[in-house]
Amino acid sequence: MSSEIEREKLQAHQTMEKEEEEDDIVCLDASFFMNDNYELTTFTFGSLELKLLCLQSASTDYDLTGQMVWPGCVLLNNYLSQNPHVVQGCSVIELGSGVGATGILCSRFCREVLLTDHNDEIMKKNIELNTSSGTPDCCAGLAAEKLEWGNTDQISQILQRYPKGFDLVLGADIYILTFTLKISDAFPFIPPLFNTVEKLLQLRGKDNCKFILGYVSRAKTMDVMVIEEAVKHGMVVNEVIGTRSVVRNYEGVIYEITLK
Repeated sequence: MSSEIEREKLQAHQTMEKEEEEDDIVCLDASFFMNDNYELTTFTFGSLELKLLCLQSASTDYDLTGQMVWPGCVLLNNYLSQNPHVVQGCSVIELGSGVGATGILCSRFCREVLLTDHNDEIMKKNIELNTSSGTPDCCAGLAAEKLEWGNTDQISQILQRYPKGFDLVLGADIYILTFTLKISDAFPFIPPLFNTVEKLLQLRGKDNCKFILGYVSRAKTMDVMVIEEAVKHGMVVNEVIGTRSVVRNYEGVIYEITLK
């Protein structure tokens, strides 16, 4: 009889602990992770000038990494502003667009640009800002869509809207989130990125689409991981000669990645 009483006491205690734990759970709205304290900032890339809303300091928070302009973006934008023929008249999709700096720059030369990221709020704000600025030839065919790498539903929706695919896939510092975590946690983010890139390249076929990556080195381990993952997905990584440079104390380079 006493053992039965003890079991009932234990069950009652466990139930009480569970209720206390549930009371301690705080449900946070998604807006809690958003920092909309954006500042209007002017960026100059070559002879081109962009005005963008963005954050002024770095953050390792998942939802804040895409709300500022990273060194790889500066690297890629400088390259494209000096070599506009690379994107002239092209249809472009940018992965990990962040505040949209690269895509909006490209819209001055491209016929169509799609910005994508896990958070599309700041991209849309900057599209609206630049569309209303009256800048000649800016923002023609410019749009933004939510796209998380590896999300088959989101990529399918994009490909339904753009059934002919794209001439170019662009990315700059899009692996930055992975390195803000421990290296041991980083690898899971790399395969979904290249799964998405592979789908986009295959849609147009070999020699009809390429991935231009503004790469900034932050760790040798990450350098190896990115290259190896591209190779695993049947891609060839070529360094664009003459693009190695130092941006904000980081060594960067432009890679052109194509299907074998």
